[in-house]
Amino acid sequence: MGTRRALILQKRQVLVFFVLLGLSQASTESLRYSVAEETEIGSFVANLARDLGLGVAELSSREARVVSDDNKKHLLLNLLTGDMLLNERLDREELCGSTQPCVLPFQVVLENPLQFYRAELHIRDINDHSPAFLDKEITIKIPESATIGATFLIENVQDLDIGSNSLQDYSISPSSHFYVKVHDSGDGKIYPELVLDKALDHEEESELRLTLTALDGGSPPRSGTTLIVIKVLDINDNAPEFAQSLYEVQVPEDTPIGSSIIIISAKDLDMENYGKITYSFLHTTEDIRKTFEINPTSGKVNLRSLLDFEVIQSYSVNIQATDGGGLSAKCTLSVKVLDINDNAPEVIISSITKTIPENASETLVALFSVRDQDSGDNGRVICSIQDDLPFILKTTFKNFFTLLSEKALDRESRAEFNITITVSDMGTPRLTTQHTITVQVSDINDNAPAFTQTSYTMFVHENNSPALHIGTISATDSDSGSNAHITYSLLSAQDPQLSLTSLISINADNGQLFALRALDYETLQTFEFLVGATDRGSPALSSQALVQVVVLDDNDNAPFVLYPLQNASAPCTELLPRAAEPGYLVTKVVAVDRDSGQNAWLSFQLLKATEPGLFSVWAHNGEVRTTRLLSERDVPKHRLVLLVKDNGDPPRSASVTLHVLVVDGFSQPYLPLPEVARNPAHEEDALTLYLVIALASVSSLFLLSVLMFVGVRLCRRARAASLGGCSVPERNFPGHLVDITGTGTLSQNYQYEVCLTGSTGTNEFKFLKPVMPSLQLHDPDSNMLEKENFRNSLGFNIH
Repeated sequence: MGTRRALILQKRQVLVFFVLLGLSQASTESLRYSVAEETEIGSFVANLARDLGLGVAELSSREARVVSDDNKKHLLLNLLTGDMLLNERLDREELCGSTQPCVLPFQVVLENPLQFYRAELHIRDINDHSPAFLDKEITIKIPESATIGATFLIENVQDLDIGSNSLQDYSISPSSHFYVKVHDSGDGKIYPELVLDKALDHEEESELRLTLTALDGGSPPRSGTTLIVIKVLDINDNAPEFAQSLYEVQVPEDTPIGSSIIIISAKDLDMENYGKITYSFLHTTEDIRKTFEINPTSGKVNLRSLLDFEVIQSYSVNIQATDGGGLSAKCTLSVKVLDINDNAPEVIISSITKTIPENASETLVALFSVRDQDSGDNGRVICSIQDDLPFILKTTFKNFFTLLSEKALDRESRAEFNITITVSDMGTPRLTTQHTITVQVSDINDNAPAFTQTSYTMFVHENNSPALHIGTISATDSDSGSNAHITYSLLSAQDPQLSLTSLISINADNGQLFALRALDYETLQTFEFLVGATDRGSPALSSQALVQVVVLDDNDNAPFVLYPLQNASAPCTELLPRAAEPGYLVTKVVAVDRDSGQNAWLSFQLLKATEPGLFSVWAHNGEVRTTRLLSERDVPKHRLVLLVKDNGDPPRSASVTLHVLVVDGFSQPYLPLPEVARNPAHEEDALTLYLVIALASVSSLFLLSVLMFVGVRLCRRARAASLGGCSVPERNFPGHLVDITGTGTLSQNYQYEVCLTGSTGTNEFKFLKPVMPSLQLHDPDSNMLEKENFRNSLGFNIH
């Protein structure tokens, strides 16, 4: 027994030597680490910063992380120290089963730039499992005729540990009739065989009870026991025989439970009970017993549970045929599981960035791997995304992919992308898996505010109340967040002399414009200024627009009378010849209105007159004319009250008082008034009458002197003429008259031609005719009247 253990120990040493030699040769290809199973969580495994030749700060800045192939977080990387720690207890038997060595591959992923390091974690086995027999009691029937040295197969023991910690030896007690022989199957497992060491005698002892002990090679060693019951039978000299020693069958993994996969058959030449064969599994694991069952009578093997190619690809089942006399034979059933395309591809996301800036190009969006547990074409996969998206897929290694932005994005065109990763295998039928990643495009301030109009025109009535809202400007910004928050401001007025801040204010948040004080149309009809819209981005962007404010006129000014002046110290008196014809132009009232439009359209109305039927006023030009001939009964002095009214709403008006004095001729410097009954009104106007007469006399003398001077010059020119005709002056004799139009301004001049007789030698006027270059204001009768009445015309020119 000692020699056997020494040989085993030598084999272990040689195996360890070759394993270490292989690890040393592969170290240049990938990082390799080892840890014992069941090690405490948080235990130190290695310092990745030192092994990768990187500083701890670089490891943190490049967002280093450990990604396992099975996407489980077995390991934890401390970015502050660079230490790789255990994140969970590792059970080698659960992770790898009987596979040697137990290796967990993983990758160390670094970003900026993207870089991968392949690594492996070897899990060392510890002696944490005792050998265990599947059956607590094993019954063996042995005929009494069995010869010494006959061997009997015994169900093997299960030990989940491997290497030196696995099953190493068997022992049996008491050992008076049997000893245990260990048989090496060639696959690293040993099976016990019970060897007969002393002849049996059914009549002397029909049943023996033995204890079989299994020992592993751990330190300290663990053991397991089972009870072997030996039933001594009468002689049975023929053992069962199988038709073949190896049966092979292929079973698709989707075969339903209960299906028969094969029938095993054996023959026994004995008769009756000794020739009756019973079938059973021999040296089977618990997984085989859960997966298959055999009919002990027919030898039909049925499925007890579903097969899974991705878990186990093949089974090797030992089947024993035992006759009624206890003799047995064995064969092997090899079951090969056929893969079908029953597993869709899997997408395992290792890293994802859900928000990227719109101006960044080739930004890492996601790092992921794909896998398919099927084999062959069923396990080969194709990965793709939509063609109409500005993103690309790049293959790194071993089914790892990176999803990158292909170019700079524009959030204003599209703020969100739904990227569908489609993974299809090559099986029949094809299975497809889709995984959607939603990527938000974060905004940068790349759009200036834009006004809804390039220019704004706003209307406000004059005399407005202070802080009146006159209009609103509006701008939009395609950006979002603070980049789209717009602040409005006043920039400058087009007229540099205009104090804009005293006229207009603006709400910085909503663009509302307010008039700070009352506006006056007569002072300021319109003004323009620039407004700005600025966002809150960094750097801030802005734009500007032109605003024109038009002040609308209100009827806030009453008509103003220019002639005759009403605030003079002495009233103005108009002279009216007693021989004046109907329609004679007495005077013309001239008035203006500072307003505009219809607010300045003036109309004239006679409100009050001493003789109501003697005078009339033209409504549109203010001309006061006689309506009939004067009679001796008419009073010589007349007082007219005229109303000048504009066309506003409500209308405004002004009144004017005219004094008209009836005279017999302009040659009289003083015209005595006929006796009239004195009344208070006449007494009040006496002084005014005297002043009018004096003014008329002085004016007549001055005009007469001017006319005589002009006449002398004209006569000198007439001497050269053959006939003594009338000579026309080279220049028009100026005589400025007052007139009013619809706009309230003076519009034209009255001018006259003067002819003197050349034969009499006296300075007598022949005629006096008004000359109008463009408009004929009077009818022919009125012109004739003015020719014939020299005095009347002269009286008009005085005023």
